[in-house]
Amino acid sequence: MDNQEVLADMPSNYEELRSSANRNANWRERLSAVEELGKWKNEKSIDILKHRLNTDAVHQVREAAYRSLLALGEDVQMPERHKGELMKDVTKVMVRIKKSLPRDHTFEDFKEKLKKMRIDIYDTYEGDKGEEFDQWLEQKWASLSKR
Repeated sequence: MDNQEVLADMPSNYEELRSSANRNANWRERLSAVEELGKWKNEKSIDILKHRLNTDAVHQVREAAYRSLLALGEDVQMPERHKGELMKDVTKVMVRIKKSLPRDHTFEDFKEKLKKMRIDIYDTYEGDKGEEFDQWLEQKWASLSKR
């Protein structure tokens, strides 16, 4: 976004960008939409960017919204990283998934089932943890109560 022209109109694909910015199970799509909306200085784009800044579970998306809003001249504060669980009842969900697998399942089995059953959780934590996601998830899996 550096040295980029800010446009005052509405993007021709505004509705698509609005939908993408609010797609819960795809942080990369939200990030891309936030970056694109950051090129357009208008009330609707700014509203969406502020919403992502204040509510997105993935820090990278909130940070991109912050940078976009700053570039558009908005008075905003840098978002803090969330501490603790990013989504409600994540541990309970993971325990249920672990218990649904055979006793001798592997971490990879658990990871695949989580991805299949709760892509929203998988995607949110993958986006927030970045390169540390697999290590975090494996530690979480190992710490879940056994049957």
